[in-house]
Amino acid sequence: MFCLVVSFRRRPTRSSPLTAGLCVAAITLWTAAGCGNGSKLVLTQQVESRRLVSNLRIQFGKAADASNRAVMADTDEASRTAAREAEQGTRAVERDVEELRPILEGLSYRDEIQQLDTFKARFAEYRRLDADILPLAVENTNIKAQRLSFGPGQDAVTAFRQSLAAAARVPAAKNRDRVEALVATATSALLEVQVIQARHIAESDETAMSRMEAEMAASDAAARKALDALKDLLAPAARPQLAAAAAALDRFKAINAELVVLSRRNSNVRSLALSLGRKRTVTAECDDILHALEDALAKHDFTATR
Repeated sequence: MFCLVVSFRRRPTRSSPLTAGLCVAAITLWTAAGCGNGSKLVLTQQVESRRLVSNLRIQFGKAADASNRAVMADTDEASRTAAREAEQGTRAVERDVEELRPILEGLSYRDEIQQLDTFKARFAEYRRLDADILPLAVENTNIKAQRLSFGPGQDAVTAFRQSLAAAARVPAAKNRDRVEALVATATSALLEVQVIQARHIAESDETAMSRMEAEMAASDAAARKALDALKDLLAPAARPQLAAAAAALDRFKAINAELVVLSRRNSNVRSLALSLGRKRTVTAECDDILHALEDALAKHDFTATR
């Protein structure tokens, strides 16, 4: 905005000196008022641009922090809450960007406009990554698989071991040493499955997971084979305990199948990998651009005219 400088040459007219003086005074006041309004607008735009960039950095920081919390949360509710906060933060960033650009255009800050456009491009990539990360984080499939292993899965293993131990105590076993060996084999097989479960939940490679699943199937088969052998060695009085052990083994197998499906989904592992990979780089780039933009605006003096 430029102030208009007006000069007048006195030319002979028929107007009176008083009339001519009033005209000049009126034009002078009009010009001064125009320059004053322009100065006020520039100052307002400069202040507002700095405020918006500062708020942009704050909102972007909140959004990035909330996204990280969604990934690291250990409950569905905490993940959902953090994901909502992340989405609210990104919407606030978008609003500030849309408000800031016309102000920078009004100030004719070409370099700052270019910086803002660069940020918008990086932020668009950030949004695309978050669109993949947040839904995965909310699913929490690896955490749910872990809870199945430590909760219902462990309960089934405990019931299996207790039932086998009770069956082995029934009198009149044909071969006590053989019975104890089979009980140990069956119990050990389920413990092997539990160990593999922990590795499976943390694994991200599908080929490795397939190999682990084959190992778990082999261990389950070994436990069933030992259980069948015990039926031939133990007295009929042990049948209720053996039936309870078989039921516990079936429950464990069903729980393990559900666990594998959740673990295969790998939502926590995948969301964490994305957060620690490309998104971390893009987040840093966005913050650096906003910091540079904030510094650039701070270098502009508050001026009355331009």
